[in-house]
Amino acid sequence: MIREECGVIGVSLSRKGSLEVSYHLYYGLYALQHRGQESAGMAVFDRGRVKLYKEMGFVSEVFNKKLDKLGGSAGIGHVRYSTIGESNVKNSQPFLINHKGKAYAIVHNGNLVNYRKLISNMEITSTSDSEVMLHLIIGELRDERDITPAISAVMGEMKGSYSAILLVEDCVIAFRDPLGIKPLCIGRIDGGYIVASESVAIDTLDGEFIRDVMPGEVIILKDGEIIGEERVIELENTAHCMFEYVYFARPDSVIDGRSVYDVRRRIGEILAEKSNIDADFVSPTPDSGATFAIGYAKRSGLPYIESLIKNRYVGRTFIMPEQNERELAVRLKLNPIKTNIDGKRIVLVDDSVVRGTTSKRIVRMLKKSGAKEVHLCIGCPPLISPCYYGVDFTTKDELVASKKSIEEISKIIGADSLHYISVEDLIGAIGKKREDICLACLTGEYRVNYHTLTDVSS
Repeated sequence: MIREECGVIGVSLSRKGSLEVSYHLYYGLYALQHRGQESAGMAVFDRGRVKLYKEMGFVSEVFNKKLDKLGGSAGIGHVRYSTIGESNVKNSQPFLINHKGKAYAIVHNGNLVNYRKLISNMEITSTSDSEVMLHLIIGELRDERDITPAISAVMGEMKGSYSAILLVEDCVIAFRDPLGIKPLCIGRIDGGYIVASESVAIDTLDGEFIRDVMPGEVIILKDGEIIGEERVIELENTAHCMFEYVYFARPDSVIDGRSVYDVRRRIGEILAEKSNIDADFVSPTPDSGATFAIGYAKRSGLPYIESLIKNRYVGRTFIMPEQNERELAVRLKLNPIKTNIDGKRIVLVDDSVVRGTTSKRIVRMLKKSGAKEVHLCIGCPPLISPCYYGVDFTTKDELVASKKSIEEISKIIGADSLHYISVEDLIGAIGKKREDICLACLTGEYRVNYHTLTDVSS
């Protein structure tokens, strides 16, 4: 399974109102829980000072009985999965630094590939690239009344992916890397504004989605208003991560102008057109394969029938830090409906195959329950190259498709057939130009003119 990195949120409310920002952050983080389940935290500006609270665990666990003590009119929040840095509370976010009598806090989604180079001659308390980013920004400050030039200068030093949000006393400052690899959007809510990794956080707060934060843009919020918007770096093309559409984002999100649900449904339709499998029904691997399977069923005319039921109290297995935990989570997470499966030829639709171990267990589970045939259709092309920008496969050894043909992978998994969507069909389903999507893990073609890949630290 794939492991991603983080979800971020920032909220600025009018100080004239009676609303508490901690509750907005809490519910927004709840909506982003799928992006990270190791730790959660928030920093809020309340009564003249920044209060910080973070701990290991789910959002509901971390902030149980804590919200009333946080309060505030401006704040930032984070849910974490570790990509750079160990999974412990010292690496959880936000990070907070006091500089010349002022508090600076940061939350970050992404991965800095030149982390080791940036960390030289720097005293940090964690092993996280997010803390490094905060030190860099503070080090560039010349006029503390205007932080945008400092962020602009740091953008020229940092190589990699980042959607980040700062809290500088009562100001919330959001910025995104010049290629827009990781998502970030802004919306209007009752009493103020919100910036978040996905639009579902805005929806949860009954807000109005405004737009995506542009790559290379800095947005400043204060007292429930937008007081600054500046695109400090603008490149000819973007590099939006294709995995947001295939797996990471919730299907009810809109990422960089594209409905995730619509993209996944189109992928399912394309899989049906290209695979043309003779089967009894289509079934998803819950929950990530569901929208693909709906599209497949619609285009193929096969009925959509569940063969596996998900235990709703088990998190997404990609988020488990250790392999043995992921293996246990698969068994806890999915249970077959034997009466639906016995004697049937099944088209099983899933989002991706990374190592192949999870798919192998699921196919074995279905066949043990009596499935006559299991044909596996995958909504992502074969993963052949490492990702250096925040997805947890940084070596080719972790990717079964880097070493095996589709026929060989099918035999390893135990499927009767294996079908992937092509890179070109994926691009068509997303509906963006090829040069505006990051496809490095599918093609091995990196943006070397902008990124350096010689200093990867995770």
